[in-house]
Amino acid sequence: MPIAPGEAGIRRHDEAQLAPELYEKAYWFYSNFLLKKCFCRWKAYIRNVRRHQMKRLQHILKANKKYIQTKLKAAFNAWVNWVKFRKKRQALAKKLILHVNDTALCKNILRQWNIVAKEIRKTREYFERLERGELDEESDIQLVTTGEMKDNISHLPWPAALKIFNYLGIRELARCAQVCQSWKVITQTSSLWSKINFFPVSKWIEDNDVAYILRSYRASVIHLSLRGCSKVGLATFRGISDCRNLQDLNLTEIATLTDEFVSMVVEQCTSLLYLNLAYTAISDGTLRALSKYGLNLQYLSLAYCKKFTNKGLNYLATGKGCHRLVYLDISGCTQISVRGFKYFGVSCNEVEHLVINDMATLTNSCITAMVAYYYNLITVSLLASPHISDAAIKALVQGKKLTKVKIEGNKNISDACFKIFSKACPNLNHIFVTDCPRITDNSLKSISILRNVIVLNISDCISITDVGIRCFIEGPSGSKLRELNLSNCIYITDISMLKIAQRCHSLTHLRLRYCERLTDNGIEWLGSLPVMTNIDLTGTKVHEQSLSGLGINNRIMELTVAECSGVTNIGLQKFYHNMFDLEYLDVSHCLLVSDLSMKTLAFCCRRLISLNIAGCPKITDLSIQYLAGVCHYIFFLDISGCISLSDSIFTFLKKGCKKLRMLKMLYCTRITNQAVKAVSNIQQLEYSDDDPPVWFGYDRQGNLLVPSKEEDEMV
Repeated sequence: MPIAPGEAGIRRHDEAQLAPELYEKAYWFYSNFLLKKCFCRWKAYIRNVRRHQMKRLQHILKANKKYIQTKLKAAFNAWVNWVKFRKKRQALAKKLILHVNDTALCKNILRQWNIVAKEIRKTREYFERLERGELDEESDIQLVTTGEMKDNISHLPWPAALKIFNYLGIRELARCAQVCQSWKVITQTSSLWSKINFFPVSKWIEDNDVAYILRSYRASVIHLSLRGCSKVGLATFRGISDCRNLQDLNLTEIATLTDEFVSMVVEQCTSLLYLNLAYTAISDGTLRALSKYGLNLQYLSLAYCKKFTNKGLNYLATGKGCHRLVYLDISGCTQISVRGFKYFGVSCNEVEHLVINDMATLTNSCITAMVAYYYNLITVSLLASPHISDAAIKALVQGKKLTKVKIEGNKNISDACFKIFSKACPNLNHIFVTDCPRITDNSLKSISILRNVIVLNISDCISITDVGIRCFIEGPSGSKLRELNLSNCIYITDISMLKIAQRCHSLTHLRLRYCERLTDNGIEWLGSLPVMTNIDLTGTKVHEQSLSGLGINNRIMELTVAECSGVTNIGLQKFYHNMFDLEYLDVSHCLLVSDLSMKTLAFCCRRLISLNIAGCPKITDLSIQYLAGVCHYIFFLDISGCISLSDSIFTFLKKGCKKLRMLKMLYCTRITNQAVKAVSNIQQLEYSDDDPPVWFGYDRQGNLLVPSKEEDEMV
């Protein structure tokens, strides 16, 4: 088809305007547009696919969860049914076991009851035979036979046998070594000789014997006591110096002790920590040796050593030794001056426990000069030091952490002392301030804010009344108090006893000696104290009612009712009824006590260890026969003034009381000297056949010199 001339011109113009780059650019633009559009479509597609996959996964998880829950529910139901079944079986088994246990327990109770009943029946028959006079002095009074003798210790494991023999002393070990070969081997074990105490054999042990023992066990000896051994000499102290592991040495009351012996020991025994030189004749030479060689010494007692001087104390102040002392006892060393106390303060400035008793020359200047260097002081004892005053106490407590204070027999100490305690000693827990007449109720009010007082002793402080006791008991320490001594506080009445019974639930020891205003009502309330084990009612108005009230508390282990004119057999019998754990009893100078109460005592209190029936004229040989037949653990017995006792008691004591070691029988007019000389198994024995003194209240026939109030009322 032919082209018009105008159209051909236009076409040539367009072809001339459109270059190849423009075609390429248009192509790539269009291509990217299509690619982007395709990518967006693909992205949307992928998103939809993932959304569908997530929904499907959620449905699958939900289905799995429901499936698992269904399975768990089924398993749980099965487990619940199984548990119910097992509980039923366990309940049935428990019921059967309890039945078997109850049966066995009943059999055991019946068996034990049968044994006790037989023993009680034997005891009752024995007492009845005694009363009928069917037993003579030669009869065997043991109620329980010991059976066949067997050596079970030899068959025990070695550690168990050693632990048993570890409780024995030198004398017992020597005797055990003679029993058999196996016991001899055990007694020669070195560990048994780490602690040696020669005091029980101090009267007859010789110098060479001590030296031989120390040489044999010198590597094992750690604790050694030579107290009262008057026959020791150079050989002994050479043996001690060879004990290089020695830590504790007691040389008290050795008359032959010299400075050379002490120097020999201190120089060689470098591990020595405890040294007791009380009641010896040591002088400045000993202190000089301690200043050189006592580098590790922590405990030092120089009590009642009168021969050292200030020069010796100067050695301590300038030497290297004794600077680690924690405990220092210089009681009775009245030769020490103010300068000497200053030397003690300089040399022993780490002391925590200070004991200065029986120092009539002690003054405030001495205390001030000494304690100015002490910063760790915890306990202080100033018994029988009458010249110190409140100023000395202030110097003692200034900047210190005192927890225990002892003061006795001082007329200068006043209520200001207790005010100092309440302000400067918040941790004070032991207070012993006795025989200080200027102490009043204000003192107890001052210390009522203390929170940790567990021991309070204000005996012989005669100005104390119920007001002060009430203030202290109602304070924070009232419920924590364990020991309380109100002896000779003559103004104390039943009101204080009521407060004690209501608040002092931790009280274990209570002393009310010669508190004359107490009555049966107040003493009876004390029976409700839950943990009380020791009570002293000497010289009080104790009668049947109060003893019956105290008998409610079966924890009492020690009772003292000496010089109580109201104590009778009936009251004591009511008290003894539940006292199966009673170990110490003092009914001395109770004129109405007779064989009837001793029979009940022997029947109920078979664990008795110490018994004091001095000044009881109605006690006869029958009482001793009662006690010897049952109470086989008696260690101490005082029968002074029992004028009805005869020589027959030695037969009973020899057969029944084989553990008896201390026997006191003064003013026993019917006991002969020949019978006393025949006694061999008693370590300490006091005897006289003189007439009872007038203050006993009766003559040698038992006739009362001053009739008791009870007899007057009966008449």
